[in-house]
Amino acid sequence: MSNVHVIDHPLVQHKLSLMRNKEASTNSFRRLLNELAMLMTYEVTRDVPMQEVEVQTPMETTRTKVIDGKKLVFVSILRAGTGILDGMLSVVPGARVGHIGLYRDPKTLTAVEYYFKMPQGMSERDVVVVDPMLATGNSAIAAVERLKELKPKSIKFVCLLTCPEGVAAMQRAHPDVPIYTAAIDRELNDHGYILPGLGDAGDRMFGTK
Repeated sequence: MSNVHVIDHPLVQHKLSLMRNKEASTNSFRRLLNELAMLMTYEVTRDVPMQEVEVQTPMETTRTKVIDGKKLVFVSILRAGTGILDGMLSVVPGARVGHIGLYRDPKTLTAVEYYFKMPQGMSERDVVVVDPMLATGNSAIAAVERLKELKPKSIKFVCLLTCPEGVAAMQRAHPDVPIYTAAIDRELNDHGYILPGLGDAGDRMFGTK
């Protein structure tokens, strides 16, 4: 589990607890997800490369450091990844964005791809894949496999929640990809949902159930 980073900051845990409540409205759930994603971005980007630039302060010219946001690509696994994506873009607005459309076959629970669109020059970019839940791991594994075909400089995976089964599956398939999450919950149920979890993140975010 050395490649798994649980972001246990009190603000992250507080907002996650509010999101778990089944009485949280669609608007509240969406807002909390956006705020939580912004907070998680702080940890996920901790080791982003920096470069020196010259800046004119009110007092004098100086050399200081900035990140090159254009070298970052936030890849959203549709549809639920959109909620995390929006929060991260609030913090790093210069980042490029990719989308992978995957749905989970209800019978086999395997991931089926229906859309794939990435920025150009992926070999020069660091990728952060976002999806609220790492449950069976099938969607995340498929997304990372697809992205590795483009040979990016690095790949990280970010989720709100995961479970021991999801972590194990992801680490078996992609041991080189760090996982960032707000919590590792107890287990999966027979239908591939995380327990205690927070339900279907996409349905709760978009009010579709």
